[in-house]
Amino acid sequence: MKLGVLVKQVPGSESALRIAPSNTWIEEAAALFEMNESDNYALEEALQIKESLGNDSEVVVVSMGPERVQKVIREALSKGADRGIHINEIPEIKSDPFATAQVFADVVKNENFDLIFSGLQSDDVGSGQTGIILGEMLGMATATLVMATEIQEGSIKVKRELESGWFQWVSMPTPASITIQSGINQPRYPSLKGIMGAKKKEIKVVDQTTITAPEKQQSFANIYLPTADKKTEMIEGNVGQMVSRLVDVLKTEIKVL
Repeated sequence: MKLGVLVKQVPGSESALRIAPSNTWIEEAAALFEMNESDNYALEEALQIKESLGNDSEVVVVSMGPERVQKVIREALSKGADRGIHINEIPEIKSDPFATAQVFADVVKNENFDLIFSGLQSDDVGSGQTGIILGEMLGMATATLVMATEIQEGSIKVKRELESGWFQWVSMPTPASITIQSGINQPRYPSLKGIMGAKKKEIKVVDQTTITAPEKQQSFANIYLPTADKKTEMIEGNVGQMVSRLVDVLKTEIKVL
C-alpha cells in the first residue's frame, strides 16, 4: 500500500509573532517553525499502518513551502517515512486552500496513492479544507475528523468525530483522502538511527514555477492584533432602572446572557 502524508511547517506556539509591514502575514524571520500538530498525528497513523502491513508499504511525505520546510520533511523521514517531496514555494506563501490543493494534485497525481493523510487543519491558517479538496480533485473518497482507522481488503474503515460526543464509523473504498484529528495516536520521537538514516533518504524537489499557477480564490486583506479597551460606567437611578441597564449591558455589550 502506498500512503501519502501532507505535512505543513507552521510558526511554533511559543514563537514571537510580529505582523509584517504589509499587514497580510507575519514576519517570518522572527518566527520559529515546527511541524503542524495534527499533521504529526497523520504521519504517525500512516507509519502505524505501514508497520501493520509489512515492508511492501511505502510512506511518502509531501510538503509545500520555501527551503526551510525540508527540516520537517527530514523529521518525518527520521521517524520512518520512506521518501519526501518538497514543492519549493517561492516567493509568495499560499493561504488559499483551493490553490494549495491544486498544486498538490498536480504534483502527486502520478504517485497513485492508495491513501492520503493530512492533519485536520493547520495551526496558522486553520481552514481545514485542503485535504478534502485534494481528495475531490483526485477522485478519491474523503473523510474528515478521523479518530481511528481500520485497513480492510480494498477499503478503509474510519471512526469520525461528530458533534456532542457522538462518533460515526464509515467504510470507504480506496483510494481515499482522510483528515486526521489530533489525539488519534501517540506520535513517536525520532530515534538516533532514524535521524542518521534520514540523511540518506530521497527528497524530491519540485520547483513551483514548473506548475501552472492556479487562480487564487481567497487571500488575507489585513492581519492585525486585537485591541482591548476598558471603560467604567456608573449605573444610577432606582433599583428597577439599575437592574434594567445591567441586564442590557450583559446582553448587548458583554454578551454573557
